[in-house]
This record gives sequence, structure tokens and C-alpha cells, in this order.
Amino acid sequence: MLENYLTIRVAGQHEIIIEKSRFICSIIRATDEQTAQEFITSVKKSHWNASHNCSAYLIGERDQYQKANDDGEPSGTAGVPMLEVLKKETTKKRSCCCYKIFRWC
Repeated sequence: MLENYLTIRVAGQHEIIIEKSRFICSIIRATDEQTAQEFITSVKKSHWNASHNCSAYLIGERDQYQKANDDGEPSGTAGVPMLEVLKKETTKKRSCCCYKIFRWC
């Protein structure tokens, strides 16, 4: 069992606009897959009008539970890159959901 590790203390959100599309990323600390999946479901429910709700999570001391979802984007172009970014971080027990609102502005 890992004695010391970095993790997410509080849920966070970041927004960026690229080429008239609004991208919003939400991240939480998730200690199990159920928590991660419930978070992703709640984001999808609250942002039902988003063009895409892509998601990724890494859970477990050795990141043994991993999942990425492109949610309609071309295969491997959204969820997998998000997962790869999470893999490069040194934090543990995290779930991320990024949603895209196309032609927002």
C-alpha cells in the first residue's frame, strides 16, 4: 500500500474557448470506479446540451483501473489523450470529464 501520494484535495474546473467552441474540464478525487462513473454521469446530466462529454479516469494505487471515452468524437482523439495526460501526472485517484459546447460564442 502506498503510504504517501499526491491527490486532488477539492474538485476543480477549468474553461477555455478554442475556435468558437467552449471546452470545460471538471476533475474530482475518485477513490473507486463507482465514484468516477457517478461523477461522469452527473456531468453528462448537467451538461446534456454539450456536443461531447469525453471522460477519463485512473484509479488504484498502481492505476490499475483505467477508462477513457470519446463520446462520439473520432475514436482515440479525445478520451485516450485525456487519459494519457492523467498518466503523466503524479497524482492518484482522479477522474476527469471534459465537455465541449460547439459553436458557443
